[in-house]
Amino acid sequence: MAAGEVNKFPSIPSYPEMILNAIEALNEENGSNKSSISKYIESTWGGLPQGHKALLNVHLAKMRDSGELVFWKNNYSKRDPNAPPRRGRGRPPKAKDPLSPSTVSGPSRPRGRPPKDPNEPPRPHKVKTPGGSGRPRGRPRKIARPTGGFDGVPAVEAAGSGRPRGRPPKMKTPFTEISV
Repeated sequence: MAAGEVNKFPSIPSYPEMILNAIEALNEENGSNKSSISKYIESTWGGLPQGHKALLNVHLAKMRDSGELVFWKNNYSKRDPNAPPRRGRGRPPKAKDPLSPSTVSGPSRPRGRPPKDPNEPPRPHKVKTPGGSGRPRGRPRKIARPTGGFDGVPAVEAAGSGRPRGRPPKMKTPFTEISV
């Protein structure tokens, strides 16, 4: 604060103190959730600042990240000094091996492929030997089809293909009369 500035809320302790007092006073078995902490602070200390909920969220997050509070199943509780630390989600990181090449001090290899030695004699080229069925690799080339429609029906050619465009015409069967 500046020299001439006066504290707007002189009777209110800091948020971390209020949060710790609320958790101790509520004394719930699995810890206290955010709404019960907020209600306790509002009932105990009146005249809270305008953004009380936002300030409470910020301070709870800071205290959780610093390790003052433990957040478990949506409840906040004080950290027990004798309790082992809780494991987070996911797989734990691998332990560093002190004898691995990455941890031993020395010249480390650069990334990527090593450069070619300019003094090395050139290698002879590989000769391709015919093998297998004798056909070339890959998909066979398209063979040009004769132009014209199917069954002697003239058709409009599509650009470059031997098939007419669109759906083929429906073949109508001739009706035969049955004498009775």
